[in-house]
Amino acid sequence: MKFSKLSQLFLVSTIGLLAAVLITACDIKTVDYVFVATNGGSGSGGTGQIETFDADQNTGALRSGAATVPSGGNNPIAMATTADYANLYVVNQGSNNVTHFSIAGNGVLTQADVVTTSATPVAVAVNTAETYLYVVSGPTPAVLTAYSLSSGKIGSVVATETLSLSSATSTCPDTIVPSGVDVLANGNAVYVSAYDLSAYNPGGATCSTANPGWVFGYIVGSGGGLSVAANSPYKAGVKPSALVSDPTNRFVYVTDAASNELIGYTIQGGSTLDFLINGPFKTGNEPNAIAIDPRGIYLYLTNGLDSTVSAYVITLGTGTPSAVVNTTGSQINQTDTTPVAVVVDPALGRYVYAANQEGNSVSGFQLNPTTGALQPTISGPYPSGNKPAALAAVPHGNHAIQTTSP
Repeated sequence: MKFSKLSQLFLVSTIGLLAAVLITACDIKTVDYVFVATNGGSGSGGTGQIETFDADQNTGALRSGAATVPSGGNNPIAMATTADYANLYVVNQGSNNVTHFSIAGNGVLTQADVVTTSATPVAVAVNTAETYLYVVSGPTPAVLTAYSLSSGKIGSVVATETLSLSSATSTCPDTIVPSGVDVLANGNAVYVSAYDLSAYNPGGATCSTANPGWVFGYIVGSGGGLSVAANSPYKAGVKPSALVSDPTNRFVYVTDAASNELIGYTIQGGSTLDFLINGPFKTGNEPNAIAIDPRGIYLYLTNGLDSTVSAYVITLGTGTPSAVVNTTGSQINQTDTTPVAVVVDPALGRYVYAANQEGNSVSGFQLNPTTGALQPTISGPYPSGNKPAALAAVPHGNHAIQTTSP
């Protein structure tokens, strides 16, 4: 059979294009698996799903990974992993449970066990030693519960603490609405962010003139027992929406969604919080999620109303966060609509991802390791399922994991 010159040219071009595609595909290397909690239904209370994305090592771009799995309940709202990245815990707010998944080396999730909570769960955290799982629920009642862990499996309750204000801090019966939980890297203390609905209730009645926002601090004792930290609870603006501690156990940061501020604390005596002397610090509108890079140098938070991510560099001596200007000369890092969760990739600490609840997508950014500045990853934002509400990420294979070396 003979081909015309045009046909020969077409054949050569096709073969070349195919070869280029194959080479490009071979060049793609997964550095992290990014898990996204979404809702299967049309509303926010549908059957939950966990989607898996593969993050490209060279660009941070996301592509579909392992098969999507049910979250084990309805309306998944928060997630956490163990320090060895072998286990994932999902808070299903709509069904009052926390589901445990094992994470395979290829990112595949397998449901392992589930625990039912006594009240509506809000947030979850795991200590570095992987011995305790902390779940905060509320508001009726607002409770911090510590569960034992054994090889990732959720065990019995080892401690419970009810979040409440004394008569010295509240002038009427309080209704505590928790928003986040964080455990120090050394495991010595746990903190819960919350606000008092009786003092802050936009559009509704209030009966208290006390400060609305608080951080509750607890010391972790032998066997996982909890005791109230000195001077706890600590004032935290108006409506604290999320909190995080740095990997060196020196600082705690809280976002205030009502005041559009970032509140910083130093940790004294291993657990007691004191305000950073030069705070609070300005954010975008309605900050609602926060993360620190693995080295404890950079801090990132999502601004739900602005649809942006704010970047800060942490002054190591004082803990002071300073806004970072990106390559365009702006402090604004645009996302899709209404970001509600943020995570820094744990393998290299070079990429930042935000879940956009109203955009049904995930935005990605490349992190400049020298300055902390962000720039969008290619081909983003990346479509996700309905109403993504939480993110978690684990390293792929034997990629080097950042160590704390500020």
